[in-house]
Amino acid sequence: MEVCYQLPVLPLDRPVPKHVLSRRGAISFSSSSSLFGAPDPRQLSQRRGAISYDSSDQTALYIRMLGDVRVRSQVGFEPERRSSHPYLCIDFRTLHSDSDPERRVHRLLSFQRYLHSSRLLRGVPQQIPLHILDEDYTGQARCMLEKVGNWNFDIFLFDRLTNGNSLITLTFHLLNQYGLVELFQLDMVKLWRFLVMVQEDYHSDNPYHNAVHAADVTQAMYCYLREPMLAKSLTSKDILLGLLAAATHDLDHPGVNQPFLIKTDHYLATLYRNTSVLENHHWKSAVGLLRETGLFSHLPAEDRLNMERDLGSLILATDISRQNDYLSRFRLHLDQENLCMSTASHRHFVLQMALKCADICNPCRPWELSKQWSEKVTEEFFQQGDIEKKHKLEVSPLCDREMNTVGNIQIGFMTYVAEPLFAEWARFCDTRLSQTMLGHMGLNKASWGGLQQEPAPVSEEAEPNEQLCFQDIL
Repeated sequence: MEVCYQLPVLPLDRPVPKHVLSRRGAISFSSSSSLFGAPDPRQLSQRRGAISYDSSDQTALYIRMLGDVRVRSQVGFEPERRSSHPYLCIDFRTLHSDSDPERRVHRLLSFQRYLHSSRLLRGVPQQIPLHILDEDYTGQARCMLEKVGNWNFDIFLFDRLTNGNSLITLTFHLLNQYGLVELFQLDMVKLWRFLVMVQEDYHSDNPYHNAVHAADVTQAMYCYLREPMLAKSLTSKDILLGLLAAATHDLDHPGVNQPFLIKTDHYLATLYRNTSVLENHHWKSAVGLLRETGLFSHLPAEDRLNMERDLGSLILATDISRQNDYLSRFRLHLDQENLCMSTASHRHFVLQMALKCADICNPCRPWELSKQWSEKVTEEFFQQGDIEKKHKLEVSPLCDREMNTVGNIQIGFMTYVAEPLFAEWARFCDTRLSQTMLGHMGLNKASWGGLQQEPAPVSEEAEPNEQLCFQDIL
């Protein structure tokens, strides 16, 4: 059974409309919804995906009992409990007191998914016909996929050609290209449903942490998997985990960083004890979708749990606050020349480093692509700063649009985060690709420096503080 959908066809010079790239997934907030520009409570039923909660329920910790269980709020807001700091008066609790088994099943679905399934059960026909794109667009997308291993791959163009379905199309293609669908006997319908739900649960209104970023990271991960040091050693399981981790590594990202969640007493920060809050959430969200779709349900229980654990280990490695830990360990291995790719633990560590590189590879792309990503991530920083100003919170480092520019943020990021990582990666994989990435990063750094009206000299004393700023914001 092949499941396809048709989306509107657009000229290449026009942006994809909001009804195609509408907000998918996300955390729905109670009293704090205004901080993220969330809709009025009456409009919550129009939102798709992941987590929401009812301010009249009883304990937030139940939300993660089986991965990331999806719960839809029935009340939404408690205006009488609002204060000057919306986050501090939220009572995050779940619908655990309901004894109706049918309603308990419904909690596993988001509102839109439940509504869609109900229509199907009632015999209401789908309002969208079959096929993804017309032949012209499909043909152009296929042509791009033939060069998916090219480091100059334009994910923005590919996203337009697929009408906003770049993550689904790219990941599905790569899994097929490696023969993983057949090898692991993955059900095509379950796989397609899983990828659709993954893409839906990225927030399309995040300037940076959205499904296009996930697709870009997945494409970069594919480039690294093809490097000789990895290609000759990785197992099929390693490759499957690497691609799935890249596709889900920022799943349901709210568009703000961990320090913001901590200082606003967000329930996720409490749940994960202020440690790798977002990364734990991305992992648990991915596990929730794997279980909801039953993608690995045909595998033995022990194998399923191992896959989920290893997926989490890869995603947790993208926590930038632990950058120095991973980098020091990687450097030590390279100095001692004791990385053995025939050892499963060493292969997994290399996969972690590859995903870390893929996650922050934007400075290593050609200028035309790198500049777009730089502007998008900086705008997301600034939007967080605007929220903090609006609610009289301390503005996070690099998030004040009046004190920072795209150029100085990017130069600092390359200096303190990207260059040390990719220098070590080039020691490990001394290939044409690694040298190309370092070359692009050098040119991009010079380009941003040339755009700075008054370049500020970098002092050695400022380096630790600057590095902490980038770890905090990311």
